[in-house]
Amino acid sequence: MRRPTKVLVWIGLFLAAVMGVAVLLAEPLQEAFMANPIFNGMILTVLVVGIIINLRQVVMLGPDAAWIRAYKASRVTQVPPKRGVLGSLVTLLTERADDQRLRFSPVSSRALLDSVRSRLEESRDLTRYFIGLLIFLGLLGTFWGLLDTLRAIGEVIRDMRITGTDATGVFDELRAGLEAPLSGMGTAFSSSLFGLSGALVLGFVDLQAGHAQNRFYNDLEEWLSTVTQYGSGGIGGSDGDTTIPAYIQALLEQTADSLDRLQRAMARGEEERRSADRNIMALTEQVASLAEHTRSEQKAILNMVRGSTDLQPVLSRLAESLDRRGADQGEMVDVLNRLEQETSRMVQTMQNERGDMAERLAEEVRLLTRTIARQRDDDR
Repeated sequence: MRRPTKVLVWIGLFLAAVMGVAVLLAEPLQEAFMANPIFNGMILTVLVVGIIINLRQVVMLGPDAAWIRAYKASRVTQVPPKRGVLGSLVTLLTERADDQRLRFSPVSSRALLDSVRSRLEESRDLTRYFIGLLIFLGLLGTFWGLLDTLRAIGEVIRDMRITGTDATGVFDELRAGLEAPLSGMGTAFSSSLFGLSGALVLGFVDLQAGHAQNRFYNDLEEWLSTVTQYGSGGIGGSDGDTTIPAYIQALLEQTADSLDRLQRAMARGEEERRSADRNIMALTEQVASLAEHTRSEQKAILNMVRGSTDLQPVLSRLAESLDRRGADQGEMVDVLNRLEQETSRMVQTMQNERGDMAERLAEEVRLLTRTIARQRDDDR
């Protein structure tokens, strides 16, 4: 773990250069400061507080880095830093100080690094706020001075009186009236000067503090990578090493693959079962429609049979009547006999068609039974 001394040196050199420039420009800076001492004093106060906070953040990295170096060197823990950025890592290393072979899991290492990173980011939030506050105060002083300038110009124009021919008096009056607008412009530009300059100085100091924190974080990450046990189940020493053997890991991977294939097969089986259920429902609807059509045809055939049955007694009575009329009506009797034969043949034909229809219906029922039985076998 590297000490943050180099960063402190860079910050000191930069602040010394800024102070040197301020000494060289002491008179104009003093005049600019006195143009608006309230706003400029607030800006300088925020700048000084921001620099102190950044220096404190860099200095606080020293005890943490020294503690890590001492821990790596001898594993004999000195007094840990009370309010450092290591946080839970200090507590954990203190509890495991007697282990001869300290090991972390990758998950534990990442969690510890994330904890340190969050602490470092939180410590820099206040500095970023101070940089924004410096810019805001500079802009606020600028607008304040511009408002004073506009107000003073309005008063000068309103109070100016041009009477007589004394141009010298008018010019003196105008010059006296412009002192207030010029004072307002001084307020505006001086606030902008100090605000933006302070933001620039504090931004450089914050940049150096960020570099120091990044170096600290990178060193900590490199050290944790040397004590990370990949494949380990947690934190432990030589007695608590829980590395999984290669053959067990291979068995676990094979089991996971088998479970994955089984899950996909079950999903496909479920989809096929749903498709079969839909097919059975469609087939059931078709069979119901066929049965309805068959019942309609049976009703039509029965009506035809009843009609032919009712016609036979009439024909019989007509034949008897013709027989009584004598032999001269033999030709008519022959015609009636032929009509009776044709009627009988028609009845026979309808009976044959009814038998064929019953056979077709039985064939359809047998086909439906075989289809349902085959579908149940596929589901099993």
